[in-house]
Amino acid sequence: MKKFRVGIIGCGNIFPMHAYPVAHGERTELVAVCDVKEDRLREKAEAFGCRGYTDYREMLEKESLDVVHLCTPHHLHAPMAIRAMEMGCHVLTEKPMAIRLEDAEAMVETARRTGKTLGVIFQNRYNPGSVLIKETLESGALGKVRTARAMVTWDRSDEYYSKSDWKGTWEMEGGGVLIDQAIHTMDLMRWFIDAPITKIFANLSNRAHDRIEVEDVAEGVLHFENGAVAGFYAINYYGYDAPVEIELVCEKGIAKLVADNATVDFGDGRKLEAGPNPHESFSYGNVKSYWGVSHVKQIGEFYDALEQGRKPAVDGGEALKTQRMICGIYDQR
Repeated sequence: MKKFRVGIIGCGNIFPMHAYPVAHGERTELVAVCDVKEDRLREKAEAFGCRGYTDYREMLEKESLDVVHLCTPHHLHAPMAIRAMEMGCHVLTEKPMAIRLEDAEAMVETARRTGKTLGVIFQNRYNPGSVLIKETLESGALGKVRTARAMVTWDRSDEYYSKSDWKGTWEMEGGGVLIDQAIHTMDLMRWFIDAPITKIFANLSNRAHDRIEVEDVAEGVLHFENGAVAGFYAINYYGYDAPVEIELVCEKGIAKLVADNATVDFGDGRKLEAGPNPHESFSYGNVKSYWGVSHVKQIGEFYDALEQGRKPAVDGGEALKTQRMICGIYDQR
């Protein structure tokens, strides 16, 4: 069986979550990695037995890649994805797909024009709890969503920002707690409600990090075309990473997601529950435990889609809906 030739751009913190599934996959071969930091690049290239490049354009020109994974700073996602697709590669990028809406739209247009597949990592959609809530809503068993709320109360220290040369900046990160930490929870809430957003009321400010440009608190209300109204609150100076929460109050019951655990309580007394599978685990080096195993699931589904000639579940067009929401919130500042 011919394997997909894969290159990964960016050898930072999230790199293992892409490298291990690719390197050990039956249908993928990790042939090259790229990073501007030569010591980090050398370490990863040696560990995975592949070639290393400091210039992604050189990697694209020399390696005849089928797929490129992007694990780079936010502002590089759009230009790198567009270049890779124009050179004949499918692309799977980490979130956010871009920092500006027009760049995200250009990525989707490039995928359409080149016929290449663009996927965006929103791995929490693949968690059992998220799947339970989505499927229950789609079945109609809960009726319409009336109101919803999402809350992210995490902690990112001054050191977290000071050791990065791009986080905490509008130009390279594109924002703060909203676009970096809370985007996964916001994506889930929008995906659950599944309707265009018609109005946005938001406030963004910096209350605890005096060395960064971007917000460390984001709060507001979203109005959806289907009548749902959703509130959100996100901070990254909480003292620790508390479990994220999403609650949806529907016509026939209430769905709640706390961390990765879902409960659906129906008005007639029935109850559904789902959470992480205790038999699923990963050992991919020094990665954060709350990242879970759903990266592997989404990456696997992406390659399923390539083999089957279909769109992945979170393709560029689907991710663009969340990008439009995030950028719309930032437009309120």
